Amino acid sequence: MAAYTTIDDPELYFQIKLYSGTGSTLSITFDGEEDMQPDLIWGKGRSLDGYNHGVVDSVRGVEKNIYTNLADAEEAYSTGVTAFGSNGFTVGSGNVFNNGSQTYVAWCWKESADAGFDIVGYTGNATADQDHSHSLSAVPHVVIVKNRDNTNNESWAVYHHKNTSAPETDRLYLNSTGATGDDIEFWQDTVPTSSVFTVGRQDTVNTSSGNHIAYLWSEKQGYSKFGSYSGNGNADGAFVYTGFRPAFVMIKENGGTADWFIFDTKRVGYNGGVYRLKANTAEDENTSNVMDILSNGFKLRVADNDKNESGATYVYMAFAEAPFVNSEGVPTTAR
Repeated sequence: MAAYTTIDDPELYFQIKLYSGTGSTLSITFDGEEDMQPDLIWGKGRSLDGYNHGVVDSVRGVEKNIYTNLADAEEAYSTGVTAFGSNGFTVGSGNVFNNGSQTYVAWCWKESADAGFDIVGYTGNATADQDHSHSLSAVPHVVIVKNRDNTNNESWAVYHHKNTSAPETDRLYLNSTGATGDDIEFWQDTVPTSSVFTVGRQDTVNTSSGNHIAYLWSEKQGYSKFGSYSGNGNADGAFVYTGFRPAFVMIKENGGTADWFIFDTKRVGYNGGVYRLKANTAEDENTSNVMDILSNGFKLRVADNDKNESGATYVYMAFAEAPFVNSEGVPTTAR
């Protein structure tokens, strides 16, 4: 019988770090039992309004920020993340990652085909059908692309395999509340394969001679899930089975105007009061009785349209804190 999961310890590939800013150079070490050198760091100030989300990765290199809540071009930022460590990272004095009056969260991933995550940098050519190789050896279920040069104020383009019944025709924007849109010029109506993903001629994903960065994820049983659910309009909300106890969940209504809500199990507040941030805004975090994190998935606890409207479809990304059942058949428990 095949093992339930090949990833018994998600901390090898995904960790969340909370820290308080100091306003001066700060070396940050992860709290997990396993060491992990990150390849993607997504940070957000929690306690004060107006702080952008900062994203740094090992392909573009340190001291280069892009912001999930903005369509802005990549910014040289010498006081942001200045080094990737063997078990953490170092930040300078800049406000995005290290204001002395601010608390922060950093969601961090290690690039690995075993964990279904790849980072691809490429140069656009503005043609209608451009393929780019990836190293997942599996079909990507989520692709997020950012135009780094951004001469035309291009947004973050999101492909999600459960966005619609034909996701290759549609795109979402990570920095926007907007509903999904149908446009062949994004993914060229072509489903990604186990070796390539395809972009059309739209400047967002394929500006001529422009620099782009793509983050690709493929589902791994017991570790990650990129699915959808239907809202029920009830405070006893929809239950979503992931096959693991989530550490991180991001949700977005695909057909309506709604934020990209982010929940995790590190920040203060838990079932009955899970704190949330929004990928598309610079708002500080807010707490409300929105979601329960369970040993095998998550359950909505609100009836509002942004997260659980009756009949509406929501797409999500989730990463594990622990598999529901590990490779030796041992189940996990709810917290």
